[in-house]
Amino acid sequence: MGESATALIRPLALALWGSVLLSSSLSGRLDLLLRGAFHPLVGVSGVLLLALAIQQANRPSPSDRRSRRRWSLSCLLALAVLLVPPNPSFSDLAANRSGDPGGAGDQQTGLEFQLPPGQRSLTDWVRLLRSQPDPALYADDPVNISGFVLARPGEPAQLARLLVRCCLADASPVGLPVRWPRGFRPQADQWLAIRGRMGVERHDGRWQSVVIARQIRPIPRPPRPLEP
Repeated sequence: MGESATALIRPLALALWGSVLLSSSLSGRLDLLLRGAFHPLVGVSGVLLLALAIQQANRPSPSDRRSRRRWSLSCLLALAVLLVPPNPSFSDLAANRSGDPGGAGDQQTGLEFQLPPGQRSLTDWVRLLRSQPDPALYADDPVNISGFVLARPGEPAQLARLLVRCCLADASPVGLPVRWPRGFRPQADQWLAIRGRMGVERHDGRWQSVVIARQIRPIPRPPRPLEP
């Protein structure tokens, strides 16, 4: 590697990572990875990295071979993220996570009770059922929900959402059991809108609420699929 190329390796890496952060902020890609409240921090960090890259362009680059290799690897990783944006599989992630969201949003249970059943989201229903688990309270209530198909080995497919405090690293899946129509095969990670009613089924020796699906419609993944 020539001296001119060596001198540019560090500012180039900083500029590439700054571009990754800025492009992620502007393209909406962060909606798949991070709660909206933290998006401005990512954008500001991208600007700071670009400014630092300009500053570093006038400074000597690392002279030892190991440092040059590290900065070169950093450049390659940043290019890979720019060229092949991350597209996480929510079902795969959720299948390996605990289904306990740590009580997130339980303080809103009163609001879920006040909402008409047909206006409750999937997460509204999950929070309501956890606070008042008697399935008889909701039998025959109309259901109008959307989410992705969560398929865990050895378990029936559920309709689910991901709750996050910050980003995918702390994501917790919440889901509802669904009685799928005969012959319908839900595909993992597929996003569906379901209309139906809430029923009651016996599972593992106890009665539980289950969504009886009447209408199922494939939908695109929402622009902001993560929920607080």
